[in-house]
Amino acid sequence: MKTKKGNRLFVRVDLRAGSDKMTEQDFDDHLAYVEAVAGQRWLLGGHFTNKDGGMLLFEAKTRKEAEEIAHNDPLIQKGFYSCNLYAWKLVVTPEDEA
Repeated sequence: MKTKKGNRLFVRVDLRAGSDKMTEQDFDDHLAYVEAVAGQRWLLGGHFTNKDGGMLLFEAKTRKEAEEIAHNDPLIQKGFYSCNLYAWKLVVTPEDEA
C-alpha cells in the first residue's frame, strides 16, 4: 500500500507492563503475529532504543478493527506489555516534498 493523505492509520504504543517471565517463544509469537498482520495490510513496527517498548503504525478500516489488531497480539494478551491506541491522520507524505 502506498501511503497517501486521508488514509485511516492507527498508532499502537507499547510499554513494558511488568512480568519478567517473557520467554523467547513469547517474543517469537509476537513477531509471527505482527508479520501475519503486515501480510494483510500496510504496517510498520519497531522497538524503542531508549525505553522498554515499541510502536506499530498500521492501517485499519475502523477503530474496532484497529483495537482487535492491537489487542490480539500475544504480548498484549499475556500482559507482558500494555498498549495505547491512537487514530492518526496522515497530513504530510514524501510526495508532498518539492
